[in-house]
Amino acid sequence: MISIIKNKNLQKGLVLTVMVFTLQSCFVAKEYTRPELKITDHLYRTDHLPSDSISMADVSWKTLFTDTYLNQYIEEGLQNNIDIRIAIQQIIAAEAYLKQGKSGYLPTLNATGSASRSYISNNGQQGALLSSLGTDHIDQFEVSGALSWEADIWGKIRSNKRAFAASYLQSVAAHQAVKTQLISSIATTYYQLLALDSQLEITQKTIEARKNSVKTIKALKEAGLTNQVAVDQNIAQYNSAKALEVDIETAIFKTENTLSILLGKSPQHFKRGSLTNQKIETELKLGVPATLLSNRPDVMAAEYQLIQSFELTNVAKSNFYPSLTLTASSGLQSLNFDNLFNGNSFFANLAGGITQPILNGRKIKTQYEVAKAQQEQALLNFKKSLLTAGSEVSNALFAYNSETKKYTFRLNEVEALRKAEQNSNELLKNGYATYLDLLTARQSALNAELNIIDSKLQQLLTIVNLYEALGGGLQ
Repeated sequence: MISIIKNKNLQKGLVLTVMVFTLQSCFVAKEYTRPELKITDHLYRTDHLPSDSISMADVSWKTLFTDTYLNQYIEEGLQNNIDIRIAIQQIIAAEAYLKQGKSGYLPTLNATGSASRSYISNNGQQGALLSSLGTDHIDQFEVSGALSWEADIWGKIRSNKRAFAASYLQSVAAHQAVKTQLISSIATTYYQLLALDSQLEITQKTIEARKNSVKTIKALKEAGLTNQVAVDQNIAQYNSAKALEVDIETAIFKTENTLSILLGKSPQHFKRGSLTNQKIETELKLGVPATLLSNRPDVMAAEYQLIQSFELTNVAKSNFYPSLTLTASSGLQSLNFDNLFNGNSFFANLAGGITQPILNGRKIKTQYEVAKAQQEQALLNFKKSLLTAGSEVSNALFAYNSETKKYTFRLNEVEALRKAEQNSNELLKNGYATYLDLLTARQSALNAELNIIDSKLQQLLTIVNLYEALGGGLQ
């Protein structure tokens, strides 16, 4: 008889095993593979596609920027910037979830301690029995522990773990993206300050020259060599330059406040170098377009989001299949507290069960369909981030080449207008020109000198933009 029972249990076990492996062959959690991205071959809009895998993004910002003040401010910003500190807290939160995902393979264990007293109706069978024993209640004391463990047959726990890992790496990439953007913003703001300083210097020199010009023209009028119109025109140009000085000083004040926010400091004045001493000697190498996948933190974050969505789709699909759970509980139980820790109070339960969802209001199917839609959305976002990155690199490179050409033209313009100013002054002295010609030449020369400063600034900013677009700043 005993052998028959054992054979039946063995048969049931074999049947259960066959069922599990048969179902498992229908679904096993898939491994993530990066989708084919043909768009990476044509991300850069240039006639000279790079073949070298080395990119200027591999250069440290400490090497790219040679200004000691700028490097100091970038260092301070990376330590104190509020956005950086927020991103770090996001990493800490994601790391906590990652630890939770790694613990998914471990069983759950709960401990319980309880004491109860039940009063039972005296008119019932159990109450009558208690009355005969001289009591009207039952006491129950228990100290126990319960353990539960789910077998990862379909890879659900593994996929959950990988989803948490992808979420963590996404938060790390997001932190790197904030870091890259911060370095770019600090460099941009610093260079803007240097340009404003140069414009203010030229404007103040112009003010001094026009102040002397007003004195000269007034003396000439008193000598009868000119008229009041010439005096008024010189005074107007002097005041125009003074108004421009106020505008530039206001812009400097606001830009310094912007830099203060980036550095996480209260508004203040910042020491700085000069625009003429700014040189970026790093060779402008783009690297092959595929390097954006490993250099651009926002692209990396988009792929990690895709990986997370992929793994969650695995989890959603595994919910269609049965789950195998093993549970065990044991402890001490007694009607009398004095006997609770007696050997006879020990009890134990062991159970194993398979749960197969059948009807649940379409919740599992809905979760799976939503997971697939979110995975497709993440894939589209990933492709979009690549296209955006390629466009930004193309724009920055084209802008740099354009500003380099423009700078040459600006230099020629300034040189020509300075000669025009000198010639107008000579012609005026010899009676072949009017003060209006001289004033026009002076104003044009001033505007050209301010424009050449702006052109120098734009050259620097396009390099910063290209560095950011390539994913620089992580070194």
